[in-house]
Order: sequence, then structure tokens, then C-alpha cells
Amino acid sequence: MATKWFFEADYLQACNCEYGCPCEFQAPPSAGYCAGVGAWKITNGKFGNVPLDGLALGFVAQWPAAIHLGNGTGSLLFDERADQAQRQALLQIATGQAGGMPFEILVTTISKMLPPLYTRFDFRLNGKDSSLSAGDLMRLATEPVKNPVTGQPEGMRVEHETGFIFKTAEVVSAKVCESNIEGLRFTYPNKAAFVASIRYGN
Repeated sequence: MATKWFFEADYLQACNCEYGCPCEFQAPPSAGYCAGVGAWKITNGKFGNVPLDGLALGFVAQWPAAIHLGNGTGSLLFDERADQAQRQALLQIATGQAGGMPFEILVTTISKMLPPLYTRFDFRLNGKDSSLSAGDLMRLATEPVKNPVTGQPEGMRVEHETGFIFKTAEVVSAKVCESNIEGLRFTYPNKAAFVASIRYGN
């Protein structure tokens, strides 16, 4: 039997789609392909008896078409502060081996998984104005979407009842969406991003 696990976390995500990301509405990605980054800062969690509180987990990935069509390339980033037991726990969760959403579905869309990377995560969580860096490997920064006429910040949320990465999130702009991982280098500023709080488990 798979080890029981859960975690609650703050989550930031950004991609190359236009604001709101049509993928959230079962429509094709804006540019026909998908490239994105994301990370979770775990506030409370356990894998069996292994505590996960305070650790971080991130990803960088790209797909040649819509995510559900697969054939993606992915990289998993893990908190360098995790001890050996925590590293194994996070690896089993993120690769879907332990079961549970969203990882057991996401991993089926990846054809090429790069070797795991361990790095320092720095989060600055401030609602719509949040940011994170994973060493020099990945950066993400969000801000409110601006009204194109007045330049004033807009307040928007998405409610996705059947969403498996998040069910509700703030719709924001990614002023930074950047990956510097070999084989996954890209930058997509001022595109779609989300800020959410999640709870996962198996």
C-alpha cells in the first residue's frame, strides 16, 4: 500500500498563455503549446511519519501541445534543506509513485523527466504581489492584471470545481516567468499566472 501523505501549501504558477490561461477552461493553450513553472511552499504536511512542514517543491515543464496530449519534458526542483527521508518523500509524491492528485495525473503527461534538482527556495508571499526563486534555476513573480485603459489593478478569481491543481485562485500577471534549466530554458513575462492555497493527499 502507498504511504499516506498530505500537504497544505501556498502555490504560485505561471505559464506562456494569455491571462486566465485557456487550459483552465478546457481550451487549447494560447500559443498552441505550453511552457510553465510553479512551486509549493508547504505549511503543513506529512508523508507517513515524515514531516514536510516548511519545505518547498517546484517544477518546470513544457509540452508541444495541450498538456493532456502529453509528450512533455519536465524538471522537478526540491528544497535543499530537506533531509534524506524528506527528499525521498517529496520525490515519491512529485513523481506520482505515492498516488494522489495532482501528481499522479501530471506525471502521465511527461515523456522526458530530467534528473531531480536540489536548490534553495526563496518565497515572498504577499497575495497578488508574490514571488519566488529556486536558486538560479527558476524565477516567478506576480502582480495584478492591469486594466488596459486606466492602468489600474484588476481583481479576478477563477473557480474551478473540478480543478486538480487548484479549485480556486487569484488570476494575476506573471511579470517574471523564467527557467534557466538546461533543456528547459525560457522566459515568458507578462503572461498568465495564478496564486492559490491548496491541500493535496492520497
